Amino acid sequence: MSTSIRLTPLDNTVKHHDHAFHQIVIGLAGHAEFEIEGLGGSIAPLSGCIVPINHVHYYEGIGDNRQLILDLPDDSPSLTGSHRELASLFDAPRYFTLDDPLRNYLNFVVQEMSQPRHADGELLATTFLSCLHARLSTATTLESGRALNLDIIDRYIDTHIAERVTVKDLASLACLSEAHFGERFRRHTGLTPYQYLLRRRLDRASTLLRTAGVPLTEIAARTGFANQSALSHAFRRHHGQSPSQWRRAATSSVMTTSSIID
Repeated sequence: MSTSIRLTPLDNTVKHHDHAFHQIVIGLAGHAEFEIEGLGGSIAPLSGCIVPINHVHYYEGIGDNRQLILDLPDDSPSLTGSHRELASLFDAPRYFTLDDPLRNYLNFVVQEMSQPRHADGELLATTFLSCLHARLSTATTLESGRALNLDIIDRYIDTHIAERVTVKDLASLACLSEAHFGERFRRHTGLTPYQYLLRRRLDRASTLLRTAGVPLTEIAARTGFANQSALSHAFRRHHGQSPSQWRRAATSSVMTTSSIID
């Protein structure tokens, strides 16, 4: 599969899937709602999101909408060879807003794609990715100030763990823009906000699997996953086994420890 660029609306019904390629979705008209493995966000015109390979994401177009979508296999020329540093864009899900120069380039891409014979899509994608990478990696000379207060962030996540939590929500706790917060958070914790949020969701799910005899569907709902499938997908990727397998192993371990004590 080669890199593809397409212009398309999103259905006005909630859908979900994952796919074996990276994806960038940019709003051109109307709005859309996304949730990428528990990280929610809205896409308005000239803003977008990054969906890494194999990440389950839910999406819904709101009314009349139109999106530009880039599908990029991980062995795409845009992400390998001399452009391999651009692959770091897909380390984790992320939402972004285009600045004026990138908006102008986006407008050029849209017009170019409408031509019967247009420029090579790989070249158009590589130029866009290079510009986006430059902005997201250097975007933010961080404001000086005290270190992030993770206790406040942890309390907020734990209180709202069953709900949709966005980077904007967390950034507001630190009185920072989303871009500044994301960069500072990564420097402070070594994780992106998404990775940190997902880890806390999975930690809570693990506790419930070990201590609460409730169905997986309820555990998924209590920990902010859209459904049991989304929970299972994330659990397998991070723990190497399904929630049911993890629960059986944890229960067996508890029983073995209990018998030794007795």
